[in-house]
Amino acid sequence: MNSRQRRGVILLVLSVLCALGAFAGVLAVIRDVNSKVGPEVTAYRLKSDIAPYKELNADQFEKIEMPERWLSTNAVTSLGQIRGKIAVTQLRKGSLLQTDMIVARPQLSPGQQEIAIMIDAATGVAGKITPGSTVNIYATFKAANDNGKDQSKVIVANAKVIDVGKLTPLDPSQDSRSRQTTEAVPITFALDTGDTQRVAYAESFATHVRLALVAPGGDATVPPGDRTYTLDEDR
Repeated sequence: MNSRQRRGVILLVLSVLCALGAFAGVLAVIRDVNSKVGPEVTAYRLKSDIAPYKELNADQFEKIEMPERWLSTNAVTSLGQIRGKIAVTQLRKGSLLQTDMIVARPQLSPGQQEIAIMIDAATGVAGKITPGSTVNIYATFKAANDNGKDQSKVIVANAKVIDVGKLTPLDPSQDSRSRQTTEAVPITFALDTGDTQRVAYAESFATHVRLALVAPGGDATVPPGDRTYTLDEDR
């Protein structure tokens, strides 16, 4: 082996040693990054905005992977966690879904029924009544004849709201009571049979049906003497 060949072998060995050193350096960097970042876990990101109190479904989220140490302890890591849940507030596109953003949808208790009626958006809802709210339901009735008196009645006290629908334009030609309401919101209640019948009757025959929101933790008991009102009581 002449001197030129020996130089070639030496250079080849040095190249291999440099390559091994570089590879070892890359492995060291990867191990260092992994030690700092840790293993990755599944999380879910919103594909679009979700309005408050709307029921959630899997199509509204995209699955992503991110380091476990960067994920909050209340992050949703399985879509099974959203089953039967609704958004508790406005959810924004791109946000990571967390358990404090959602609550269980109000459910019926044994012996209860669901009944939905259209409520005047301006005077009966005002955007403050949400699933889980407790309300008193008032209905006003015109006198049956000239000798009678117009009345306002509390037809149901402590009614539980389980769903609030979308704002819906009304067709005045289909309103037999000739109300001036142009928009209404379908409100679904969980009621026993007797209260369901009262609400159905009022929705069909009352001049107006309105809701009064009961403050959380407040006493919504309506004394028997206050359940019916006529204007001459203030005279």
